[in-house]
Amino acid sequence: MRLFSMYRWVRNRHMIGLKGRNFFETPWAGGIILLLCVIIAMLLANLPATKLYYHHLLETDLSLMIHSPDGLINWVFPRGMTVEKFVNDGLMVVFFFAIGLEIKREIVSGQLSTMRKAILPVLAAAGGMLAPAIIFTVFNHGTAAANGWGIPTATDIAFAIGILSMLGNRVPVSLKIFLTALAVADDLGAILVIALFYGGKVRIEFLLIALVIMLCVYFMKQMGEKRLFYYVVPAVVVWGLFYYSGVHSTISGVAMALLIPMEPRYSKEYYTHKMRWLKTLMLRAESDEPFPNELQRFYLRRMHDLTANSVGMSDRLEHALTPYVNFLIMPIFALTNAGVEIGSLEYLNIFHYSPEIGSVGMGVFFGLLIGKPLGIFLASWGAVRSGLAEMPEGATWRMLLAVACLGGIGFTMSLFVDALAYTDLDLIDRGKIAILMGSTAAAILGSLLILLLSRNRQKS
Repeated sequence: MRLFSMYRWVRNRHMIGLKGRNFFETPWAGGIILLLCVIIAMLLANLPATKLYYHHLLETDLSLMIHSPDGLINWVFPRGMTVEKFVNDGLMVVFFFAIGLEIKREIVSGQLSTMRKAILPVLAAAGGMLAPAIIFTVFNHGTAAANGWGIPTATDIAFAIGILSMLGNRVPVSLKIFLTALAVADDLGAILVIALFYGGKVRIEFLLIALVIMLCVYFMKQMGEKRLFYYVVPAVVVWGLFYYSGVHSTISGVAMALLIPMEPRYSKEYYTHKMRWLKTLMLRAESDEPFPNELQRFYLRRMHDLTANSVGMSDRLEHALTPYVNFLIMPIFALTNAGVEIGSLEYLNIFHYSPEIGSVGMGVFFGLLIGKPLGIFLASWGAVRSGLAEMPEGATWRMLLAVACLGGIGFTMSLFVDALAYTDLDLIDRGKIAILMGSTAAAILGSLLILLLSRNRQKS
């Protein structure tokens, strides 16, 4: 997942100090909490005292059942919903909704808003998805594991930017912005991969109903509707339709996010005029009571509503959802999906290969550690050498390669695709182990290269 106002943080990083900054406002906070949740999940899944309860909890049924004594009414919704599916098909919809809001913002007014800005990170993201998919396929073509080619194609920006932030000014700001924009483009690619290749048997009738509802929301948006209620209710209905359609329900979060209005309800001129008028009325409402008195509280509430509605709904939702996504939904996802029961040391042997099931471990590990940085670097090199794009300001090819290594930190999206790619629990668990090991190796390699290159630059 992607951190709200990351570009703002990157741009201002060297202009303001971090003294007094709240831990939860730092870019690495989400990564640290995710790492702790991974460790906790591994312990819960393997300690004799907890592993049985851990797996039973994940398999607990959460469906709502309405059953009449005569048996005429027997209704279950959502059918087959367990704690694990609630996290992956329910809570993660909010995660994907937030990603959709960020992708829309970057396309409309951010780092992907013009061809000149977008071309390098978009091509780098494409290369960073293609190369690991090829490496995975080389190891697993024609085997039971072949469907997992999408696992090593993702980048987890929470960890990558967190590491860059802790490395300070050793990395040019332009490369931090490049990696963040790349991750946004990578998210868009991952969403397309999930939608096109990791759905179930598609039920067209449910998708058509969802499409009709989304078209109604689109026309409602075009007519100027800016009230949140009229977008939230259709979003819930569309999620239910996607859940039963065979297309993964998280895609509904992205689709609805793209329909959220970015334009504010009130214009700048209206805001300025109305705020000045309310301020005057509030100041006139003086009394012997302590400030604010009852009438002043009324005007302050009106001013608050005016200010809130002078910011676009999309921006308000992204700002409101970000702390819940980073510090609640993603940690819960990690606790649910990172717990792998290691029955034997063979699970830790990522180099295990058999002609029947292939090697998920080698495909994922080398896809993340080698494929990701190689794909990002070669695509960037080709784009710059051909004149399609410009090298990020102050960057060198060696430093870009080092930063590209951090793109091999897959984690969140990789774990998510791993759960979609396989039904065999053995393959799922082997994939999880490889994701954790590959992401860790990519983080260490990228950090060491950045430290080495910055030290050599200081000496010269």
